[in-house]
Amino acid sequence: MSRRAFVGGACAVGCLAVTGCAGGGESEPEPSGPVELPAADVPVGGGVVLRPGRVVVTQPEPGVFHAFSAVCTHQNCLVSAVNQGRIVCRCHGSQFAIEDGAALVGPAQEPLAPRPVTVAGDTLTVGT
Repeated sequence: MSRRAFVGGACAVGCLAVTGCAGGGESEPEPSGPVELPAADVPVGGGVVLRPGRVVVTQPEPGVFHAFSAVCTHQNCLVSAVNQGRIVCRCHGSQFAIEDGAALVGPAQEPLAPRPVTVAGDTLTVGT
């Protein structure tokens, strides 16, 4: 193997490990039933990514909650954050709407899959 091939391969592996694309998020635990969280943990105009449940919960308006799969529809990476009113996948830059999970910025073309969310008092329960 040439030095150039070795260095190029090492760089590619390092880049995949840093961005989390190496396995499409397969190292994350599989969902195992509903996930509960305090409604106060979900900021108005934003949201939270729950990695153990592989869901993202948003609150576009006060008291209005939505939940979606946290698996990006581009290449199955887990979305990483909710910033400035958008659900963001750092693997390839896709962005989704917090209101309905619609793909806003590609390369993803499909929306995030919706998940059921119920409110009981101050607690949200999200189906996975």
